[in-house]
Amino acid sequence: MSPDSSHRVVMIVDTGSNPFEMSVATELFGLARPELGDRPWYSFTLCAPGPVTMNAGFFTLSGVPDLSAVDEADTVIVSNRPDSWVRPPDELLDAIRRAHARGARLVSFCTGAFTLAHAGLLDGRRATTHWQWADLFEELFPDVTLVPDVLYVDDGDIHTAAGSVAALDLGLHLIRQDHGVEVVNTVSRRLVFAAHRDGGQRQFVKRPVPPVRDASLAPVLGWAREHLAEPFTVTDLAARAAMSPATLHRRFQQELGTTPLAWLTAERVDLARVLLERGETRLDVVARRSGLGSASNLRAQLRRRTGLTPTAYRQRFGPAA
Repeated sequence: MSPDSSHRVVMIVDTGSNPFEMSVATELFGLARPELGDRPWYSFTLCAPGPVTMNAGFFTLSGVPDLSAVDEADTVIVSNRPDSWVRPPDELLDAIRRAHARGARLVSFCTGAFTLAHAGLLDGRRATTHWQWADLFEELFPDVTLVPDVLYVDDGDIHTAAGSVAALDLGLHLIRQDHGVEVVNTVSRRLVFAAHRDGGQRQFVKRPVPPVRDASLAPVLGWAREHLAEPFTVTDLAARAAMSPATLHRRFQQELGTTPLAWLTAERVDLARVLLERGETRLDVVARRSGLGSASNLRAQLRRRTGLTPTAYRQRFGPAA
């Protein structure tokens, strides 16, 4: 997305939707972002098929546009429904189908994935939803490849998030796609929230949470971020953490939901993206300073994560964008 564009985000709110997910979308896409200065932001609208009573009857939402607002959206967010097994009204499903047909990006929060599936837009695709409703989803929609234990799934033009706070993770992921790493880091600092929890991170930890959180990975993560340009390995990280590589791998899986190598590579790619966003044109310099080693590895890793070459990424998110 061009930084000077006005990307239109419309969220569909339906009867029984949770106020939390609506608030997440409003915070991320609807409020002014003074921390970004004069940078143009999204145009955000809530819409509903009529006055709707929110979950638990906390309040009734009225005075917002009707579903015709979806026809002008570049991104459509579908909120959760408490009765996800019930097929939504055809008027709502038709609005979502029209948006998809003209190329709008579709996003669902929590059980909003059921609505996308009822519309037939997830058949043959990957998606996720709240883990508590995973079995029901698979029963109702066998043609959808459900990924039940992740925070969100990015399937190109359709994005689905798991429950509650995962909506914030997915929203920041979209900002990251649209505006780049530095912008999403700035926004997340304002929110006092992690800028990036990978979509593959688990929705929940099965083991009991100890009374005092074990923060033994924090020092080694901090050290690694400060020394990304250096050619250290996972074995070096394990030694730094005073544990074996196997124990380090297990701890990463338990606490971060990923492997040490995947985490380290993602951190290095993020640093490379920041350097490109700041206008660095020498790919060998970006590769060396980010720890990716070579321009060819930089190209491969960046394309795998963003679909863009370094040059295209800099043109899209760099100072002259």
